[in-house]
Amino acid sequence: MFKKPSLTDDIRAFVERTVETLFDGRIRLTRGTGQPNINPMWAKTKDIEFLHYNIKTMGYQLARKLASELPVRTGLTPTHVGLDSKASTQADLETDWAAYWAGRLRIPIFYHRKLWEFVYVLQALHEHGMIAPGRRGLGFGCGEEPIPSLLASEGVDVLVTDLPPDNEAAKVWSKTHEYAATIEKAYRPELVSREAFERHISLRFVDMNAIPDDLSDFDFTWSICALEHLGSLKHGLDFIETALRPLKPGGLAVHTTEFNFMNDQETLDNWVTVLYQRRHFEDLAARLTAQGHKVRPLNFDIGKAPMDQFIDIPPYVNDWPAILTQCWTDGAPHMKLSIDGFASTCFGLIIEKAA
Repeated sequence: MFKKPSLTDDIRAFVERTVETLFDGRIRLTRGTGQPNINPMWAKTKDIEFLHYNIKTMGYQLARKLASELPVRTGLTPTHVGLDSKASTQADLETDWAAYWAGRLRIPIFYHRKLWEFVYVLQALHEHGMIAPGRRGLGFGCGEEPIPSLLASEGVDVLVTDLPPDNEAAKVWSKTHEYAATIEKAYRPELVSREAFERHISLRFVDMNAIPDDLSDFDFTWSICALEHLGSLKHGLDFIETALRPLKPGGLAVHTTEFNFMNDQETLDNWVTVLYQRRHFEDLAARLTAQGHKVRPLNFDIGKAPMDQFIDIPPYVNDWPAILTQCWTDGAPHMKLSIDGFASTCFGLIIEKAA
């Protein structure tokens, strides 16, 4: 039954509107006359946006300088390092294994968590023998990732999946080039021939909250920063468990997601992006282990190098004024960032299905 607003509700709404109007009026840069809107609140807030850009651009410049000083490495081969389930770090991106996979992807090493996710997934797949002709892989929420093309070049059969086109979220992701509306979105000509791509890659629209039962007999599955966008912490954790179902016994699952590493009391839930805490990963690992699955050891070291200590803040590149996007972005590299006031970085999980 419809509840009629009470007088208290009306008063509260009026007060909130009044306060908002007064606040907005105080922080405006100018008055109606075009003169500075001089008042104590204006004095405290007028330069905050510039402070944000100062912090951000200095962090980006440091990242580019550090990357430019890395040695040029040639003749690298894939190695086995015993990769853990872990947080992303600057040190990871300075390893030979990261340089090898970045080279295979034809991406120069730079300190960005997205590159870390790519090389982390590939290293995990390599260490478990999954990058080989005849293997079958299933990617969730792939968007325009380069990984399917690289796998196809190695003779791996890959089913690329993404949201159905009529899903509202798909419209949002397509604006940031993170949605595979067609199979062409997954094709990287610099990584694989057209013939090999068409032979090994297929596309299917799949809701990660409702994985179809007919998906089965895969050697491995993976997802990159997708499960935190499923609507809630529970939805994401349920996905990790459900995504084991399409695997063969002994198959491998590799997932990356957001890690709220500073705040153990509060986190984001029931939102467009949710943030997992240490306890979520520990509880999940214990639950999966009890079911007979194997979870690579959890490593919560967030690093201590310069880029590990740089927590990027809004506004992010997609929200920058056009002139700044044209002149200042250059990749906007960061390993950590603020998401709605919480410091977050990437965390990778490596799970072997019970045999």
